[in-house]
This record gives sequence, C-alpha cells and structure tokens, in this order.
Amino acid sequence: MSSQFRTGVLLAALTAIIVLFGRMLGGQSGMVFAFFLAMVMNVGSYWYSDKIVLSMYKAKDLASSDAPMLHAIVEELARNAGLPKPRVVLIPEDAPNAFATGRDPRHAVVAVTRGLLQTLSPEEIKGVLAHEMGHVKNRDILIQSVAATLGGAIMIIANIVKWSTLFGFGGHDDDEGGSPLFAFVMALVAPVAATLIQMAISRSREYLADETGARLAGNPNYLANALEKLEAYSRRMPMHQGSPAMAHMFIVNPFSGTSMANLFSTHPPTAERVRRLRSMGYGR
Repeated sequence: MSSQFRTGVLLAALTAIIVLFGRMLGGQSGMVFAFFLAMVMNVGSYWYSDKIVLSMYKAKDLASSDAPMLHAIVEELARNAGLPKPRVVLIPEDAPNAFATGRDPRHAVVAVTRGLLQTLSPEEIKGVLAHEMGHVKNRDILIQSVAATLGGAIMIIANIVKWSTLFGFGGHDDDEGGSPLFAFVMALVAPVAATLIQMAISRSREYLADETGARLAGNPNYLANALEKLEAYSRRMPMHQGSPAMAHMFIVNPFSGTSMANLFSTHPPTAERVRRLRSMGYGR
C-alpha cells in the first residue's frame, strides 16, 4: 500500500468522524457544516500543522550557539540523507523524547525535549535524531502532523458533543439529529477510534524510520541504546503537556506511564524495535 494511499485513507477516516459529530450536533445542516470544516482543517493542517504542534508543546528555536553539538549532528545526518538541514527546536520538558514535523523535507523541523539532551549520550542523541531524519526522508512527517491536528480536533469535538448531550443540546432523537444516547456513546468511543486509526499507520512507519535512521547514523546500536533508555524514562516520567492524540509523533510514546496509553499504543513494542536494530549489525 503506497504512502499516498495510506494518507488518503487516514484523512478520510478522521474526516468521517468529524462529519458524524456534525450530524449529531446539528442534523443534516450540521453534517454539511462539519464536512466543510473538515476540508478547511485538512488544507489548514497541511500548511500549519507543524506550527500548531510546536505551539502546543511550547517549542522554541534552538540557536547553533546554544547547542553546537546538536546542530552539528543534525547537519551531518541531513547531509547523509541528501536533505536540507531542518530547523531545530527545544521543548521545555524533562521527559526525554523527540519528534519531527513539517509538510515536506524543505520545511522540516526536528524537536527535542530538554530531558533528551540531559539524559542521552552524544551517540544516543545521534541515533534519535537519525530516526527523526528517517521520518523526514521517508516523508512520514506530513501524515503525522495532519493526523495529530485532526486527532486533537476529534478529542475537542468529542468533549463538546459529550457535554452537549448531557445538558440537552445538539441532536435529538429524530430524523435530523439522532439519539442523544448514541451521540454520548460516540463521544466516548471516537477518541479511541481516532487513536486506532493512527495506530494502523504509525507502527509500520516507526520500523522503517528505525532502519533508515540506523543507516544514516552509521551504527544501529546508537538508536537501540537510546530506545531502551527512552522507554524506561517514559514509564516513570510521562510527559506533562500535550495530548495523547499527538503520541504517535514522538520516537517513544510520551504517555506510556498510563494504562490507557499502553493499551492503545501507537508505537510498536520497544523490545522488538531494539531486536531488529541489533540484528542489523554495524555499518551502513
């Protein structure tokens, strides 16, 4: 299945959930409004999803003078990948993690948390950044950013529908709106459905980014060692800000300290990722 087709399926499924919520809130007219809203969001997320995600995590541009080693690593990896050097931003979080975003390689951004720089060795940081550059090279970052934006919107709309039905607003049990009880149940189920849709795409792309990143870094053990550390930290130090709808963007699940995150993880098992990396051996 091509990356473009996967993107289309994902956007269609998330859009359908938003349209369904529109029908619950306003019947036929609400459905039409939600459809156009979803189209605007799809176009808007293409252009602005990176800004939305970076704003959500309060990311700030990191100057070369502030982190010369980090910038040198990113520049080397971009050169190895044959890509422009992406922007580098810092997330003020003690939980070690990282992600990449942007609509294409020319507009890519690599984000790292403060905790990542404080926790990992230079070789492990290189492994993590190589994984993120793998996402950029494989053009995964657009689908991740769009999915994160729409997934977050679904969670917000689900809360609106839930409270609307509890207080008697929105759809009614007729031809136009539908059952308030059904709307309430859907408001509970939809965020889970959005996560499951993201999972269907995310897991295979993580394995591919691991492999690509290992080759860019020149040693798969850099990333394997980093993943083991990040997994251990994420279990006892989950991220405080952000939304589970964004979890699939990170190199490891930032909310894996919670039982719900473990049940619906958008990431493949870290142990399996490490095993695959170790089996690659050394060299590019």
